[in-house]
Amino acid sequence: METILSSAQNPRIKNLLLLQQKSSERRKQGLFVVEGRRELQHCVEAGYEIDTLFLCPELLEGASYTAAHVFEVTPDIYEKIVYRGTTEGVVAIIRSRQMTLENLQLSENPLLMVLERVEKPGNLGAILRSADAAKADAVIVCDPLTDLYNPNLIRSSIGAIFTVPTVACTSEECIRFLQGHGIQILTAQLQDSHLYYDTDMRKGTAIVMGTEATGLTNQWREAATAHIRIPMLGRLDSLNVSVSAAILLYEAVRQRAE
Repeated sequence: METILSSAQNPRIKNLLLLQQKSSERRKQGLFVVEGRRELQHCVEAGYEIDTLFLCPELLEGASYTAAHVFEVTPDIYEKIVYRGTTEGVVAIIRSRQMTLENLQLSENPLLMVLERVEKPGNLGAILRSADAAKADAVIVCDPLTDLYNPNLIRSSIGAIFTVPTVACTSEECIRFLQGHGIQILTAQLQDSHLYYDTDMRKGTAIVMGTEATGLTNQWREAATAHIRIPMLGRLDSLNVSVSAAILLYEAVRQRAE
């Protein structure tokens, strides 16, 4: 361990906070921040490279890590650089890498979750957890309004951003990719749609969802193989998008298990 950092004015601490707070800095530096032993483990297992480690020995409980740069931080500084205090004493700066549609390794009958213009990191994080649990081949985020290395997304996904191949691209690129691979496009929408459990999801399937506020754009509705809906029996017309995604993913799991 190189140095004990005890001041919030230390340049390395200031840069760490900057990376947490600003997506522009994450893009510029090609770096992002991961806190927590579980999240960091998933990150490393996915092949990401640790650039810098900040360790708080009082909380670390025997874990060991290696990186190009390792610094010890005092408990006071650790409290300032983490979003939650239950992350077992480790924060890391990680080197970014870009996953593309061409990098995806699809199964014989792939199951994909596609999200158009997702805005809330917490929703995307929850959907990634469901995609991991359902063993989806990938999550594709089209025209995203949040970057994939947002700390809130990493935290809410509990590391699923590293366990599920996740790609950001345009809707046009995604539609061409799906059609080129013969993957049916099922768009979740209330209008002109069939009940989701009456739709065959055993073949290659992409489940496509839009925002809670405006739904999907016309290009996705027109590209769809079929339109599907979850029945709404109450007075409200919408479930949270992450809940809807979990329902649809697990219908595919159910059908494929028969």
